[in-house]
Amino acid sequence: MAYTIEIVKGDITRTDTEAIVNAANNHFWMGSGVAGAIKAAGGDIIEKEAVKKGPVMPGEAVHTTAGKLPFKMVIHAAVMGQDLRTSDKYIRRATISCLNIAEKLKIASISFPAFGTGVGGFPMKACAHVMLDAVCGYRSLAKSLQRVQFCLFDEPGYAAFTEKLERREGRL
Repeated sequence: MAYTIEIVKGDITRTDTEAIVNAANNHFWMGSGVAGAIKAAGGDIIEKEAVKKGPVMPGEAVHTTAGKLPFKMVIHAAVMGQDLRTSDKYIRRATISCLNIAEKLKIASISFPAFGTGVGGFPMKACAHVMLDAVCGYRSLAKSLQRVQFCLFDEPGYAAFTEKLERREGRL
């Protein structure tokens, strides 16, 4: 089953998917950015559960409950180590790790932020390239996933992901 891919602009804690993804460090401490927004909206329990599952190697992912949020789960993607540096390799691995967890747990829809573009300093256009290539490449493996969403907080992120997807699908 081939899933649809959507690009939306907004707050990932308010999206309409079954699961959301947190861009995390490999110890799963939730500070600012996407992690801070998820923790603020869902409660400290999300971080407490995630920290118990770390540390992991960058590129791996774990899942927790969603606390007070309406999702089935939060998937925490370790896109960087304690040095707060990321790479295209970590971002690609983390994206696939999240998709594997969603498939294993029979999740139909998932929402991703742009990995590593905040504190990790990874360029937005490069992130869009890496993440969309990984998600598009995974399509043939999907059985449960029906919809993969990228939820971007600002206009530059939304524009970068939209342009990459349109180019990839031949709409530009």
